[in-house]
Amino acid sequence: MKLPLKAVRRAIVVAPHPDDEIIGAAGVIQALRRQGSLVRVIVVSNGAASHPNSGAWPPERLIAARRRESLLALRRLGVTRDHVTFLGLPDGGLSACAVLCRQRLSRAIRQCRDLDMIVGPAMTDAHPDHRAVAAALRDTRFAGRRMTYQVWPPQRARVARGRTITLAGGAAAKRSLIRMHRTQLGAITDDPHGFAVARHELAVFAHPVEQFVEQGR
Repeated sequence: MKLPLKAVRRAIVVAPHPDDEIIGAAGVIQALRRQGSLVRVIVVSNGAASHPNSGAWPPERLIAARRRESLLALRRLGVTRDHVTFLGLPDGGLSACAVLCRQRLSRAIRQCRDLDMIVGPAMTDAHPDHRAVAAALRDTRFAGRRMTYQVWPPQRARVARGRTITLAGGAAAKRSLIRMHRTQLGAITDDPHGFAVARHELAVFAHPVEQFVEQGR
């Protein structure tokens, strides 16, 4: 069943890491912007933990690069820098700072008035940072629609009670957006234990049909 968006005029998309907003919700962002709706994006963690042993990419450089990657990809979807908030919380440590995560996220959400919808990670996601953000959103007071997306593990199975939206441009467009996050796709080569999206994972992430589950209010 298609995700209805016509009544949504102002929305927030929450990403645990820089790139989750593209992997999980590029189609929603695109559809909302094309109908003239305001979209704000909140990126919770700083993204610094993907390559902890890289000498060429110390945390400060990696954080700055990952922010630029998100901003460039979001600009292609019609979201400008002034509508993107980076909370800068520790990547890989959101569970350990759950109270701070909830406080910072709630404050950022309150700054967007007359909000109709929040889109964020699901509690069923395999990544602990994603679950920590989902828990923070669950505990944030909000009377509008709540939609969730799942990133990990990558899968294309049909989600029960799921609503879908398709990114215009298909898989090629989704893949192109994801590839803007070069630091997560093998561009950093001096950390043998660093993270990189595998080819089979990219194939799943690039699927243009995104799935969402609506949460009870």
